Amino acid sequence: MHATFSRRRMLTTMAAGATVLALPGRVDAQSAPPPKPAERDEHYVADPVAIDVRARPIASFDPRDRSHVRFGSLEYRSGLVLTSGFHGFGGLSAIRFLDPKGERFVSLSDKGTWFTGRIVYSGREMIGLADVEAAPMLGPDGRPITTRGWFDSESLAFDGEIAYVGLERVNQVLRFDFAKGATRSRGVVVPLPPAAKKLPFNKGLEALVFVPKGMGLAGTLIAISERGLDASGNLIAFLVGGPTPGQFAVRRSEDFDVSDAVLLASGDLLILERKFSLLAGVGIRIRRIPLKSVMPGAIVDGPSIFNADLGEEIDNMEGIDAHVTDEGDTVLTMVSDDNFSLIQRTLLLQFTLVE
Repeated sequence: MHATFSRRRMLTTMAAGATVLALPGRVDAQSAPPPKPAERDEHYVADPVAIDVRARPIASFDPRDRSHVRFGSLEYRSGLVLTSGFHGFGGLSAIRFLDPKGERFVSLSDKGTWFTGRIVYSGREMIGLADVEAAPMLGPDGRPITTRGWFDSESLAFDGEIAYVGLERVNQVLRFDFAKGATRSRGVVVPLPPAAKKLPFNKGLEALVFVPKGMGLAGTLIAISERGLDASGNLIAFLVGGPTPGQFAVRRSEDFDVSDAVLLASGDLLILERKFSLLAGVGIRIRRIPLKSVMPGAIVDGPSIFNADLGEEIDNMEGIDAHVTDEGDTVLTMVSDDNFSLIQRTLLLQFTLVE
């Protein structure tokens, strides 16, 4: 218990610092300092490389009570603490599965790095990662995007072989054709509404979801800001392409900011959110919003189906995806961004969504 509360104190202190730094966060991207090419530090990846990732199991999501497995509408399945001797591993901000079994994945770090690999299972529990590779994200010229000052790659969505990546600091979206080399393909800038460029510096596009065929809004890329606020204090979001492009808002409450989102086969949008405060420390929640409520001009909202804080095994949870097992279970997978910090962890967590 001492280690748990020690980590809680450290993370609360870190969160308090982050909160103070974020107070003037309504600065427009236009008035922020122009991005500069990223300095070459140990966390940037120059070339594709196979890496080894170690995994330590998390026996219980609630370290105080191993019999406690139900958390709101989620039931804990398994979790891993991931570490690696590779200097560029960490900062994971999104995850998407490439197969319906929840095995082959694509993830990315906020340093402009792709991570691909495979989750290894024993029964229903994750036990490790295999075939992991790190590769630099390439721009239109074939060079790493960090050479342009493009980084803070925070969000990821797929439309078949097409991957969309959101770059928060510069409020841009890149389109990659994975049929042309997967993580070796080149990103092309996607046109966005002018309002996207006016999102606050470092609080811009944080979640991307592509709506597939067979659903309302099919062919639309949904882009949600972390903390870009409209005049009513709600979170600015966009419908890019599709049948009804435009702007909408997600109602903001309890000081939560958006960190990712995923669209379920049922047609519901799950929004992963987090908050930092001096008194409460770090908290996360998931809200469930009907896709049919999303339209230009709408202010969408939905109930919270999951809440957790540092009493549970969480960290800075930034990515979420879903898959359906052969048994028909909807499994949610979440990944955390450790900010390359010694006092944070890279966690991979899985839950069953209990309808």
